[in-house]
Amino acid sequence: MRTFRTQVAIVGAGPAGLMLSHLLHRSGIDSVVVDNRTHEQIATTIRAGILEAGSVRLLVDSGVSDRVLTEGDRHDGVVLRFQGDNHRIDFQDLVGESVWLYPQTDVFLDLAARRKADGGDVRYGVSGTAVDGSGDRPTVDFIDADGTPTRIEAELLVGADGSRSICRHAFPEGARTEWFRAYPFAWFGFLAEAPQSHPELIYTRSDHGFALISQRTATTQRMYFQCSPTEQVDAWDDDRIWSEMRKRVNGNGFELKEGPISAKMVLPFRSYVTAPMRHDRMLLAGDAAHTVPPTGAKGLNLALADVRVLHEVIAEFFTRASEDVLDTYTGRALDRVWRAQHFSYWMTSMLHTAEDASPFDIERQHGELASIIGSRHGAAYLAEAYTGWQHQK
Repeated sequence: MRTFRTQVAIVGAGPAGLMLSHLLHRSGIDSVVVDNRTHEQIATTIRAGILEAGSVRLLVDSGVSDRVLTEGDRHDGVVLRFQGDNHRIDFQDLVGESVWLYPQTDVFLDLAARRKADGGDVRYGVSGTAVDGSGDRPTVDFIDADGTPTRIEAELLVGADGSRSICRHAFPEGARTEWFRAYPFAWFGFLAEAPQSHPELIYTRSDHGFALISQRTATTQRMYFQCSPTEQVDAWDDDRIWSEMRKRVNGNGFELKEGPISAKMVLPFRSYVTAPMRHDRMLLAGDAAHTVPPTGAKGLNLALADVRVLHEVIAEFFTRASEDVLDTYTGRALDRVWRAQHFSYWMTSMLHTAEDASPFDIERQHGELASIIGSRHGAAYLAEAYTGWQHQK
């Protein structure tokens, strides 16, 4: 077995793992990143595309890339649509911030290119990964892409390996607590070759269920509608999909732009948190520690917020040579995580229609939405949460 040492071993080469590796490099801390997916597999997996202002600043100010500013689409607000009418929430007016429409695949490509340019050790397409985070010398064992059994010995091990995290499951039994909520609906997502129906996202609450009008490029649009978690993608052809979308969003002068559909998928909803996010010298970040429903556009942003904090903690750990600082990570990260859980749950419950919804439930939702658009304070809360709590420490 080939064995080598580094300061920080990172399992997971998605945006969270690569951003952490990049930040550590800037602080003079060595790291090795491994992932069982190939570069191409990560680069072609379609994921969320809304970046908070803080995430954009992290990409640009840390020297990853400014492509988000030149090729991303800045959005200064979103639209809440209910009872047939559009109501715009103006982020700039309310909180002086914006978000950027910039696909997660592009975030990955920017980070992967930066790590390659900086000589970073990132190993894609490994297999048989196993971790041991106990003691003062954590290890990662795997078969490298060239077929060589390999071991990394590190001083710290970070699990940024997604919702099926092997690192999380390597915590000893009883060493962490889990909070979980499953939702009785999912999103049916699809890409459409069509012009933009609107320049900003439209979150629609209708009696036929939720729908989201999003964008990808000037000619490719990303859209979603509420469905059952057991919905079968193959049961939906283009005509049926557009008919369902029209039923939910068209009316009062608004009409969808339509076109050929591709890349259909069903996205289940779940909320999950595990704590602590550290055991011995193994720490978790991103989806390995928490997941949120996509309604609030928080998943990728939470992962980047985690690694921003984790980078500071790790840098202090190597400066002070004391493990006490590692204990601060969970509390600092979870403060934002629980805010995001609340916001995502709130947006989800306010905009989606439950199968057993009573007339009271429906009118209560209308009242809640009216309270937001009719109150500057209510609208400002949504704007602050959506753009990312920029003033949080």
